[in-house]
Amino acid sequence: MGADAVTALARGVALGMLLAATAAVAAEPPPTRRAELARLLHDDCGACHGMTLQGGLGSPLTAAALAGKPRDGLVATVLQGRPGTAMPPWQPFMTQDEALWLIERLQAGQAPAVPGR
Repeated sequence: MGADAVTALARGVALGMLLAATAAVAAEPPPTRRAELARLLHDDCGACHGMTLQGGLGSPLTAAALAGKPRDGLVATVLQGRPGTAMPPWQPFMTQDEALWLIERLQAGQAPAVPGR
């Protein structure tokens, strides 16, 4: 393999890695939808995970509790629920990108606030 081919291959690999890293970050929902997702998180998720998300029937949704957990797995849990447990599927109420956006906020310790509360 010549030097040009190696350089082209290296650029292709670098571009692929950049695109994969970019795809892992959720797009910011519009402000109205962010408010709806914040209400869903605090009212519906909070009913089991605690109103302050510190835990209850469900496990805590704090940055410390979610640290090191793979985002893909957490998104799958949010969207598909956990059969045999109290965790319901939320896919009828949010998209994969919206679930990822919430998970990213929670893992960063920045749970979206409900406007007016």
